[in-house]
Amino acid sequence: MSTETTLDKTPPPPDVLPPVPLSRGSLPRGAAPGVLLAFVAVAAALWQLADVNPAVCGIGAALGYSVVIYAWSRAVEGPRGAFDRLVTAIVSSAFVLALLPLVSVLTAVVDRGLERFDSEFFNNSMLGVVNEGGGASHAVTGTLIITGIAALMSVPIGMMTAIYLIEYGRGRLARSITFFVDVMTGIPSIVAGLFVYALFELFYGPGIRMGFMGSVALSVLMIPVVVRSTEEMLKLVPNELREASYALAVPKWRTIVKVVLPTAIAGIATGVTLAIARVIGETAPLLITVGITRGDNFDPFNERMATLSVYSYTQYQNAPGFAREAFVDRAWAAALTLILIVMALNLVARLIARLFAPKTRS
Repeated sequence: MSTETTLDKTPPPPDVLPPVPLSRGSLPRGAAPGVLLAFVAVAAALWQLADVNPAVCGIGAALGYSVVIYAWSRAVEGPRGAFDRLVTAIVSSAFVLALLPLVSVLTAVVDRGLERFDSEFFNNSMLGVVNEGGGASHAVTGTLIITGIAALMSVPIGMMTAIYLIEYGRGRLARSITFFVDVMTGIPSIVAGLFVYALFELFYGPGIRMGFMGSVALSVLMIPVVVRSTEEMLKLVPNELREASYALAVPKWRTIVKVVLPTAIAGIATGVTLAIARVIGETAPLLITVGITRGDNFDPFNERMATLSVYSYTQYQNAPGFAREAFVDRAWAAALTLILIVMALNLVARLIARLFAPKTRS
């Protein structure tokens, strides 16, 4: 028999590995959003109809969505696809759960604040008001004046400090400034108020209250935020821009003014807005340094002034039993006004960033 005939009769080798499909099935495109919406609807129904705690409803909806989407994906897409779906569900659920307190606060403030959010609230003060009526025109004006003066003091100081630390600062002095900025970032707000009150008491005597004291206290809280945000934005400016300016024999100060700052102005504006939003709602330092008044006072260097945060606190704290609802409604309306002012500041910051950001070719 020939060799060729022998080789033809040799049996084929057995399969080493079992056949494995090269592709897996996949869930429909709207499967994950559909399951999520179903659990959100169930949670909302339990909250509204069965009066279940909203936090419990949110956590239950997140857990139910994660379990269902994992099991469904494991049956269709396999273990790897199911694990990817599970991680995505956990991250998404954590994001939604983090938003729940914010949404709850906004809903409560808007719902309760609209009760007195009218023209009378913004056109009248509390002078001569004992029960219902009155408004917070004096508090709105005082908030804008005190916060504006604080910003005028804090923004230049904070920006120049950040420019020094990034562009010029070297050695022990720069390290000391950085250390003290870090310390000031974490001090309680009431400590700033006590410090300013003790400082002004040395010159004006005990019991002194004025709007400028509140501005100084707020500037103590604003300056480290402005320094930190401006410093981070200046670090993001590429060194190539500075070197190109130096190559054209442009002085360093002019490079900073004409190249570095315009490049970082968008982030700086956002940081300044965050600093203002950080202090505009402070109550403790203003309660110590400024106090409260029932009438208008537009002079920050003379007597007490009213601010929205202290106004809201005192309206709630001093509400009498016979007219408590009217006082509480004014407190909620003041809180809603503060939120709207902060939102307006954010819009202004975005507008400034868009107008003054460096133009690039599309």
